[in-house]
Amino acid sequence: MNSYKDLIDIIKLKREKTNVFIGGNYKTVWNRVFGGQLISQCLYAAYQTVEKSLVAHSFHGHFIDGGSIDVPIIFKVENLRDSRSFSFRSVFAYQNDKPIFVSTISFQIFEKGVNHQLDLPNVLTPDLLLTDLQQARPLENINPYRYERLIKMHPHIFEFKPVGKALLLETSNSPARSFVWFRLKEKITSGKTIHQLFLAFVSDYHLLLTTTLPHRKKLRVFGTFYASLDHSIWFHRKFTIDDWLLLDIESPSASHGRGFVRASIFSQKGILVASVTQEGLIRPFILKT
Repeated sequence: MNSYKDLIDIIKLKREKTNVFIGGNYKTVWNRVFGGQLISQCLYAAYQTVEKSLVAHSFHGHFIDGGSIDVPIIFKVENLRDSRSFSFRSVFAYQNDKPIFVSTISFQIFEKGVNHQLDLPNVLTPDLLLTDLQQARPLENINPYRYERLIKMHPHIFEFKPVGKALLLETSNSPARSFVWFRLKEKITSGKTIHQLFLAFVSDYHLLLTTTLPHRKKLRVFGTFYASLDHSIWFHRKFTIDDWLLLDIESPSASHGRGFVRASIFSQKGILVASVTQEGLIRPFILKT
């Protein structure tokens, strides 16, 4: 993707019927449908079926199949309930008449209420850090194949600045916690919905890698297969995706081939704007030489 408009073209679905939509795919180098794409597309589809005054506050999704990047995806929205304050939708994503993803989304009107939040972690600010691609640049001469693959995997419309070593470059064991600043590179003037959709897309990066941090020495001997199993987002407060946001990730547990992560997303001013959880498959396999 070369501009944020490329991402909009992927997220924005074509309406086939009242509650049926069709969409294309982000062309990943791993040849499976990217989880963040499905999350953002389902959120988009649900938004088309609720009143304009409502705002998504929670999203819960389950990945059923990896999906093909060469096959269009059909999205079917079911209206579960509309009340005075909330609306609930479920969205199924299908390829070849088989479900690959299912989600539920809850929307709420704006309400005032009690207010508290976690504090912003005391970490280096993004102006003092290198991007992940800047950190990876020495690989261009040391391991050009790996460097080229990292470049192709990167969603270049976003900028990531890890606090410490980039997760993909880490080879030493460390606690299962990481911090990454991120933002959309281009400035956008659209309303709140587009910022949520973009955050939904990018929220699928870096999470599962954090679960491997205590095991990096072992995983250097093996290749590792990653696949998201489920993903949830809670939108707490307003934010802008083109300003720096901090992803504070921790993995309380990994077992039985699965890793679990939870993350808090803060603005640079210290406002907690969203929370994310994910469980994913982490399956080591011996690399072929």
